[in-house]
Amino acid sequence: MEHKNGFTLLEILVVVMIVTILGTIVAVRVLPELGKARSSKAVAQIANFQTALKLYHLDNKRYPTQQQGLQALCTAPTRPPLPANYRPGGYLEKPGIPEDPWGGQYVYLIPGAGGAEYEVICYGADGEPGGDGEAADISSLDL
Repeated sequence: MEHKNGFTLLEILVVVMIVTILGTIVAVRVLPELGKARSSKAVAQIANFQTALKLYHLDNKRYPTQQQGLQALCTAPTRPPLPANYRPGGYLEKPGIPEDPWGGQYVYLIPGAGGAEYEVICYGADGEPGGDGEAADISSLDL
């Protein structure tokens, strides 16, 4: 009698069940950390914008207007008021304004809320003002 090597259907099902259980355990522990990581990345990017805005202000005695936006940190504005001492290469390490960690755009307001000189906002996971948890707004005024 010939003996065949291989796995039975029951053995395969047991292995699939074990892999599924392990995958679920990992997902339950990792997914909440993903939201925290995105929030931390948004905070770091906003802090980077704040530094660049301060350098822009030091060089040009003013912040970019709201119409010039954060893009003024990457390329010299062509709309008045034109900066008198714009740095060659701009004020950010990388060219272009990055999207927020959820794929949205950062909002630049001048003046900012409560009389602040400016404000940079990330609207979080939902892309809308307000919200809780991962959908909470992150503002330069809170850093």
